[in-house]
Amino acid sequence: MKKLLIGLGVIIGLIIILVMIAGGSYNRLVSLSQGVDKQWAQVQNVYQRRFDLIPNLVATVSGAADFEKSTLTEVTEARASVGKVQISNTAPADSAKLAEFEKSQTQLSSALSRLLVVAERYPELKATAGFRDLQVQLEGTENRIAVERNTFNNSVQSYNTAIKSFPAVFYAGFFGFKEKPYFTAVTGAEAAPKVEFDFKKSPAK
Repeated sequence: MKKLLIGLGVIIGLIIILVMIAGGSYNRLVSLSQGVDKQWAQVQNVYQRRFDLIPNLVATVSGAADFEKSTLTEVTEARASVGKVQISNTAPADSAKLAEFEKSQTQLSSALSRLLVVAERYPELKATAGFRDLQVQLEGTENRIAVERNTFNNSVQSYNTAIKSFPAVFYAGFFGFKEKPYFTAVTGAEAAPKVEFDFKKSPAK
């Protein structure tokens, strides 16, 4: 009888230890998942900051005489496309949805880069304090975007590694912890886009 009680005590003890390990692992997954969502909010914040800067930038640039209207139209349309991509406040679990979001943001980045290239051909525009201030803010925002995207990917990596590690790998899926997608790695993404200026060109007529 005594041996039976000892055996039961050992089994119960092992069960308690396993429950504690699983509980600690589960809590860690919750914390990591919330960390990814928090970093996703930061990514959205910096993209929103750029989104909000564009109307003032377009208004300032459009005041320049003979400025290329097609360039302004491209930026305006790219901004509108970004606004059409609906995404939740929590980090996306669907890689296709994140890819759609990233594609629209990349198109906007390209349109803005081209606008700044064209703007350099207008000395009177470059001389205005309003344009210079907006340009600095935009460049700073591009830097922040690169930093926050990288930090987001690091958070996702920690989370994805955790759900595939022991003991979480046995129950993570059951509790709804699924792998999260990354932003696509782009060469040079750690730095803001660089604009090459050609001062030999004269303003378009």
